[in-house]
Formats: sequence, C-alpha cells, structure tokens
Amino acid sequence: MIDLHTHSLFSDGELVPAEHLRRVEILDYEAIAITDHADSSNLDLIIPRIVRAAADLNPHSATRLIPGIELTHVPPALFAALTAQARALGARIVVGHGETPVEPVRAGTNRAALEAGVDILAHPGFITLEEARLAAEKGILLELSGRKGHSLTNGHVAKMAREAGARLAVNADAHGPGDFLTAKMAEVVAQGAGLTSEEYAQVRRNMQELVARVSG
Repeated sequence: MIDLHTHSLFSDGELVPAEHLRRVEILDYEAIAITDHADSSNLDLIIPRIVRAAADLNPHSATRLIPGIELTHVPPALFAALTAQARALGARIVVGHGETPVEPVRAGTNRAALEAGVDILAHPGFITLEEARLAAEKGILLELSGRKGHSLTNGHVAKMAREAGARLAVNADAHGPGDFLTAKMAEVVAQGAGLTSEEYAQVRRNMQELVARVSG
C-alpha cells in the first residue's frame, strides 16, 4: 500500500510526522508522502521540516516517509516557479491541487500544474481530454481521491485517463487518523471509479514506480 497525498499538522492535518508515519506502518504501507498545503508564503517553512522528519524517522520505520508538498489554490501563473522552488527545497513529490468541484479553484489550474511538471494532479475534477493527454505525455499521475467531495468526479477522471492513456493514482488525501485507506478501501475507490482489477493493478505499479524514481 502506497499513498502519495496526505497532510500533517504543518498544514491542516492532525498528526506530527512521527505519529502519521506510525499510523500507516501498522497498516503495512510501503511508503507515504506528506504533502502539506502550501503557497509562496509557507513553502520554505514546511518542506525542510518534512525533509528533516524523513531523515530522522526512516531508519526506524518499515514504511518509507517521502517529503512532499501540495501547491494549493496557487494562481496558475505562479505554478512553474513554485514547483521548481519546492524541488530545490527538497520536495520529492510535488502535488498540484487540481480543479475539484467542491472548492473555488481558479480555472486553468489543472493545465498550469501539468505544464509545470508536478508529479501528481490531485482531484482534478472535470479534467478535459486535452489536459489528460498532457498528463499522459508528461507521465504525471491523475488522482482518484478517497476524500469526501473530491471523490465526486473520480469516474470522470478515470474515463478521461483511459481515453488519453494517462496514468492514475489512488490517494486518501488523509488529514487525520480516520482518513488513511486500507489496501481494501483503496481498491474500493478504484472500483467505484469504474476501474477493472487489471487497471487497478496498473495503478499500484504506477505508484510503486514513482516511489522508486523519487527514492533513487
């Protein structure tokens, strides 16, 4: 089990990284990314702390903690510069907060995040086929979300990804202990979006490959 979109108390989550990591270690996770919400005001505060937590905790955990960030409600024109800054600060996973239908995300955010080269476009809402094709071209994972509200368009995202040949991920967008997905619930999220067993197996491989790439 891998999850590459979760939040700690460095943004709007509930747990310090140590407890966050321990909670999923007992669920037999292979890896988890902490990707707290950020914009230009707090990027440089959050990422070094998650990097430090990963360095301290990984030698003592069976689950790998990956430092990340979620660029959230960022004006599209700023996405490229902030993505580059996040990577320079040590973020191994950069998530773009996509155009979910349950928040007033600016139009154009999906495309800006994809053009900036994020690793994952989270809850991209009514993503267009053209945008899904851009994700496929760049190897960016489109998220099927386990979080209430964001999950409303999972079926549409899966359909666009299938038509475009884009790769998918399943993430919890966890903010607290009750949000972490078990392996079975992650599979239910995929099935609810219309994925076959074979397609979900490919989703798991997509996430394993991304973890291997950023851990190298």
